[in-house]
Amino acid sequence: MKLDHPLIAERAVARHCQELLGSGPGIAELVPALSLIGERLTRALAAGLARLSGGRAPVVSIGMPMDTTLGAIQAELDTLAMHSLLALGPDGHPALATFAAAPVFRLVDRAFGGKGEVPDPLPDAFPLSAELLLGRIEATLAEALGTALGGAQPLRVVPCRRETSLRQLDPFAMNADLLQLAIEVEEEGAAPWSLTIAFPIATLAAVATVPRHRARGPRRDGPADPAAEPYASLPLSVSAVVIDMRLDFARVAALSAGDVIPVAIARAVPLRVGGRTVATGTVGEVEDRVAIQIGHAF
Repeated sequence: MKLDHPLIAERAVARHCQELLGSGPGIAELVPALSLIGERLTRALAAGLARLSGGRAPVVSIGMPMDTTLGAIQAELDTLAMHSLLALGPDGHPALATFAAAPVFRLVDRAFGGKGEVPDPLPDAFPLSAELLLGRIEATLAEALGTALGGAQPLRVVPCRRETSLRQLDPFAMNADLLQLAIEVEEEGAAPWSLTIAFPIATLAAVATVPRHRARGPRRDGPADPAAEPYASLPLSVSAVVIDMRLDFARVAALSAGDVIPVAIARAVPLRVGGRTVATGTVGEVEDRVAIQIGHAF
C-alpha cells in the first residue's frame, strides 16, 4: 500500500493488527453513529461553503449511510472523477472523498461567470482551474468533517493526496468494508452538486463516538420518553401536506403542458410521520425559504 502522509504511514501496521485494534463496534452500531455525524456535517459544511463563496449558506443534505467497498465505488464511476485521501485524527485514519467530474466542471464554469455548463464530451483530465477549486472545497470539507467528528474540540482532518485513479491513490484495500455518505449541495439559482465520503469500518470505530447501551435497571411503567436515547437519535421522515386534492381519471389522463389547475392551500397544513398526523401549522416564509409555523401538536 502506498501512503504518503506520515500520520497514515505510522498507523499502517497497527491498523491491520487485530491484537491492537480489538473487536470494536460493528456496522450495526456504526450506522446510527455515522448518521449523527452526517447531521452535524450538514450544518458545518453549509457554513464553510458560505464562507468560501462569500454568499448565502447553501442547503446541504446527506443521505443515510450505505455499506460499500472500494471496488464497488470504482465500478459505479464510468467517467472522470477526483478522489481525495483524508487523514483523520492524530493517528491519520484514512477516509475517501470522491468528486464526480460533471459537478466540478459546473462549479468551475460558474466561478468564471458562466451558467454552470458541463463540457460535452467530458475531458480526460481536470484543468488547473478545477484542481484549484477542488483544493478549496477539499479544505472546507476537511474543516467541516473535523467539526462534525470532534464537536467543541474539532478533530484534525488533513487532505493528503488527490488522484483521478483509485488504483494510484490506493487509500485502502479494494474489498474493505466501508460506510459511505452521499452529500448534496443546493445553491440558489444553480443546479445541485454532490460528493461522497467513504469511511473504512476501522476508521469509524476509531474516531466516531458510538453510544453504548446502559445496563438494564428496574423496569419503569409508562410510555417511553421520545426525547431520550435510543429514540431521540432515530431519523424520521416528516412530510408537510400542502395540497391534498382529488381529480377524476379523465381529467388526469387529459393533462398536458400549459394546463392550469386551481388549488387551495389549507389553513392548517398537516405534518405527517409514517402516514400519521403529528402536528398542524400555517405556511409562511423565513429567510426566503418556505416554512411552517406549528399551531397545534398532537
